[in-house]
Amino acid sequence: MKYANFETLKSNIDFSKVYEAKQSYANKLLVVYILENGTDTNRVGVSVSKKVGNSIVRHRLARLIRESFRLHSHEVLKGFDIVIVARAGLKGKNYFETESALLHLLKMHKLIK
Repeated sequence: MKYANFETLKSNIDFSKVYEAKQSYANKLLVVYILENGTDTNRVGVSVSKKVGNSIVRHRLARLIRESFRLHSHEVLKGFDIVIVARAGLKGKNYFETESALLHLLKMHKLIK
C-alpha cells in the first residue's frame, strides 16, 4: 500500500534486511529498527506478535502505529526502511501514548527534522 508520504514494507526479505542492520532503539511500548534504503521515500513495516494479544488487539495496535506515523510522516527524514515492533506493554494504550512512544524513538534515531 502507498500512502502520501511513505510506502509499506510487505515481504519477509525486506523485514529481515532491516532487522539484520541492527540499528534499533526501544522503549517500554515499541522497538524501532531503521536501515537506509537509498531512495527518496520511506518504507514502513509494522509488526505485532501473537504474544501481544488476539487478532483484534493486534490489528488495532497496528492501525494506531500506522496512523501515528502517517500523521508525522512529513517530519521524518526520507530514505529509510523503518520497522516498528509493538511490545506487550502497548496493549490497552490509547493513540496519544502510542504516538508519544513512536516520536520518542524516531527522535532517538534522529529521523525527525
